[in-house]
Amino acid sequence: MNRINVTKTYLPSQEVYQSYLKRIWDSAWLTNRGALVLELEEKLKEAYHLNSVILTTNGTLPIQIALKLFGDLGEVITTPFSYVATTSSILWENCQPVFVDIHPDYLTIDETKIESAITSKTTAILATHVYGNPCNVEIIEAIAKKYGLKVIYDAAHCFGVTYKGKSLFNYGDVSTCSFHATKLFHTAEGGAMFCNEETIYKKLFYSHNFGHDGPLEFHGLGINAKMSELQAAMGLTILPEMEFIIGERKKVATFYTRSFKDISNLRGLKLRVGTEWNYSYYPIIFESEEVLLSAEQALNKENIYPRRYFYPSLNKVSFMNNDQEMPISESIARRVLCLPLYVGLTKMELEIITNTIKKEI
Repeated sequence: MNRINVTKTYLPSQEVYQSYLKRIWDSAWLTNRGALVLELEEKLKEAYHLNSVILTTNGTLPIQIALKLFGDLGEVITTPFSYVATTSSILWENCQPVFVDIHPDYLTIDETKIESAITSKTTAILATHVYGNPCNVEIIEAIAKKYGLKVIYDAAHCFGVTYKGKSLFNYGDVSTCSFHATKLFHTAEGGAMFCNEETIYKKLFYSHNFGHDGPLEFHGLGINAKMSELQAAMGLTILPEMEFIIGERKKVATFYTRSFKDISNLRGLKLRVGTEWNYSYYPIIFESEEVLLSAEQALNKENIYPRRYFYPSLNKVSFMNNDQEMPISESIARRVLCLPLYVGLTKMELEIITNTIKKEI
């Protein structure tokens, strides 16, 4: 059997992609917010009812820019259960991460524990919508308003997710997303940042373009985070196919859910009420790390490679120099495994995956 990884990059029509490349060649404009970048921003705003979109060359730079603007070298309350880029960005911008443990079912930051972590040095809350599952955005917003904090969401898994009828990107002071090749929607490498307020939009915009205010003037300090035309071409090619992509991934997730529904010692992700999910990942949580490792080894023997995503709990990463204990995050991180999920998985492959796991539990 061919190797099955946790994900597989979706490659759209090469013919359509080439038609966008021809436009780039004809214009000889490869970067600096060309026509395709502007077109993709407008199409994303229209398709997902977004207030604003600024496309970037990857998904980490938006977090770093938001922290540069609003972290103010202070303490940033964050989750230990996320990809390392979430927390490393805090350190990179010379802020101090303050971890708050996660909800045992939703796996997002536990909003009931945020307020007790706030000090006079706290400047922002950086939370992750885990596997596309929303944080409790209402309570987080109320806490932020009470203490005058900015809210930044790492929404890397959330393309197409709506919460209570609204795009998840429209929550928080700044929301960020990754368009990496492994993501649901991708531009090969890329990302975006979103916001609602015009003043914040202007700060984000000039920050991602060297601080420019026109060719000769500057608003302030900035870096180069702009998306290229080649990246935008990939996004424009894939965007019309998103309904198909999500539909196919839903079929895979539904197969997994039905296969495991009667297994009491294995559980999946509990979605927050009001969420229209995007099937970005399919995590399963084992009773113990030992069982997980046994199942992972058995899958590897079948040439199947799921991913321990996220592991380890970020408070345990050595360069964090953090002595906080996060018992729920640490426990989940040891026991969670993301199964293969992408367009093109066959029923036979899915049966091998699920039957292999069942034999180990």
